[in-house]
Amino acid sequence: MPTAEKGREDDEIKYIVRIAQTDLDGKKATQYALTGLKGVGIRTARILARSAGVDPTSTMGYLNDEQIEGLRESVAQFTSNVPPWMFNHKKSFATGQDEHLLGSQVELALREDLNRMKKTRSYKGIRHERGHKVRGQRTKSTGRRGATVGVQRKKR
Repeated sequence: MPTAEKGREDDEIKYIVRIAQTDLDGKKATQYALTGLKGVGIRTARILARSAGVDPTSTMGYLNDEQIEGLRESVAQFTSNVPPWMFNHKKSFATGQDEHLLGSQVELALREDLNRMKKTRSYKGIRHERGHKVRGQRTKSTGRRGATVGVQRKKR
């Protein structure tokens, strides 16, 4: 893997690197800068960097244009580089396919799923509507917002 650390003296650092319509921090290591993309965690970021032929520990801002373009292509072709169990959106309602969503697609898919559950009046949808816990957690003493119920201050 070529390293971008060698050219530090001659090259200026790029403080902002744009990948997938997102500004990433050029001062961070590549693997940590890529986690700035919604839908990309640290493990996914390492896989993306390695598939682009970039050292995951090299600083993002010191990468040359070919390496950054390789990262862009690797992000765009993510679904062909990894097994389906790594995708973040299994069995899409619209298409029935497994897919990996990035950026604003993650928020849109979540909003669509929640709206569909609310429209069909499913148990989870009703719980989401009312602002209650959805996944079976206890609600008697946890998940309170605002003032705590049943606790009194000691009078002076």
